[in-house]
Amino acid sequence: MTPDTPPPEGELSKLIDEQLELAAAKIPALVPAVVHPSPVDHEERQSAHATLEDVLLGNAVPTPEMLEELAALEGAPELSEEELARQALADGSADDAPTTPE
Repeated sequence: MTPDTPPPEGELSKLIDEQLELAAAKIPALVPAVVHPSPVDHEERQSAHATLEDVLLGNAVPTPEMLEELAALEGAPELSEEELARQALADGSADDAPTTPE
């Protein structure tokens, strides 16, 4: 057999044809009489909430809630090294390895 000649019909091609028919039977056919909605028919999606990165880059305006949260974070007391270590040991690690607390 040369590269230009097709392979002879055999069991493999029958199996492939059967699998294609089974797959085609499982795919729902679109009914031409049914009107399918277009993107124009849909309401516009609301934009996602602005992130801090968007605000810092000047791509969005901060919301009042975001400004309140930032003010609360700025006013919060800093945690000591001991408190950070205690929280890390209390939480454990994602991989449950006691040698690597996070």
